[in-house]
Amino acid sequence: MNLMNPILSTRPARSAPRRPWLRACSVAAGALLLATSARAELLGEVSTVFKLIGPNHKIIVEAYDDPKVEGVTCFVSRAKTGGITGAVGLATDKSDASIACRQVGEIRIKEALPKQEEVFSARLSILFKSLQIVRIVDPKRQSLVYMTYSDKLIEGSPKNSITAVPVGKAIPVK
Repeated sequence: MNLMNPILSTRPARSAPRRPWLRACSVAAGALLLATSARAELLGEVSTVFKLIGPNHKIIVEAYDDPKVEGVTCFVSRAKTGGITGAVGLATDKSDASIACRQVGEIRIKEALPKQEEVFSARLSILFKSLQIVRIVDPKRQSLVYMTYSDKLIEGSPKNSITAVPVGKAIPVK
């Protein structure tokens, strides 16, 4: 490399990537991660255990707007592990979570809803655990039931929480 002019280099020009599928997968994964994180809004947090090194253990509260039902927001509280492993994203958070979905505006259902559908999913650890929010339509009672639970790839978790939002009119179901 020419030290006087850093633009001039004796190295050959870089060729196109040899594995375009790897780049495409990376871009798609990044876009999916951004799309998922854009739907959750952190509302607040409370420290529960002091950690000398790294962040404290916390309970966080997040808001999730239902993408197909305008006017419904789900509020989820869940544990977030601190310490060194929590700071670098390697900790596995507890499976405890609580959900409360509420009408926050006029309810408008954008399209016919499946009887049951996952409306949100977020990773809680690097490999094994994710938080799920599922919407179940109860047409007889004209209500939307939301359930949150956490799962693992190795073994399921029976811990869950549900809430319901009355719509007060017929709900179109697929």
